[in-house]
Amino acid sequence: MTVIRAARAEISKLLSTSTWWILALVLLLYVGSTAGGLAAVFAASATGSLPGEAASLALPEDAIPPLIYSLATAIGYVIPLLIGVLMVTTEFRHQTLTPTFLATPRRGAALGGKLLAAVPVGALFGLVAVVASVLPGAIALATVGADAALDQVDTWAMTARMVLAFVLWVLIGVGVGALVRNQVAAIVIVLAFTQFVEPIGRTVSSFVEGVSNVTAFLPGAASDGLVGASLYTSIPGMAAPEGLELAWWASGLVLLGYAVVLVTLGHITSWRRDVA
Repeated sequence: MTVIRAARAEISKLLSTSTWWILALVLLLYVGSTAGGLAAVFAASATGSLPGEAASLALPEDAIPPLIYSLATAIGYVIPLLIGVLMVTTEFRHQTLTPTFLATPRRGAALGGKLLAAVPVGALFGLVAVVASVLPGAIALATVGADAALDQVDTWAMTARMVLAFVLWVLIGVGVGALVRNQVAAIVIVLAFTQFVEPIGRTVSSFVEGVSNVTAFLPGAASDGLVGASLYTSIPGMAAPEGLELAWWASGLVLLGYAVVLVTLGHITSWRRDVA
């Protein structure tokens, strides 16, 4: 019950600030505009509506809907990751962790409350991301006469896995926040890794032999594997090499493993230290 009370307190603290809805709005606009724009371009190219040599770059029409809808996680996963980081580091930054520990003296229970609260928070942001990618994407596809694939079970199964991926990303963020107390440092690390280190590494793996054996197990790649589609994996050479392809559930376990490792390290090395 202590963990449940702590989780309720965490959700109340998050909803009492403007951070959550600002990030939700950023997620909605960022993913929505990207999904709508790319859907129109790819679908128009696939149906031959674009002039010149653009048609030569066309993807198979049935591959476009999952690619567009999966943009929610392919480009939007940094938002739930930041939410998880902020759920922890904000307490260190504003020195509100002492009252938290007074209310929940068992520090493991306090961290457990944050992890439990991360589940509905991640699901909420996952639903926002799904709406942001599916709604404008489907409209753009229908506008140019392409099949939006909304009547297919696989499409909705993929969106469910996208929500699950968002939950796991928030859990990873909590682990990063517990491990790196300084909020600015934690945010810089998250942005540097998600926007530069991993994308560059996965790009390099497309033309440097052997690198893909490592990049296939990076968090972003695991997230793509869990979802089952991604803009990145549609690029030649950036998909997992033959023999290293994982089932969606195995990719989910890899992503969960990152969360478990980071949370455990954060609890052992940082969370149990005295609060300044």
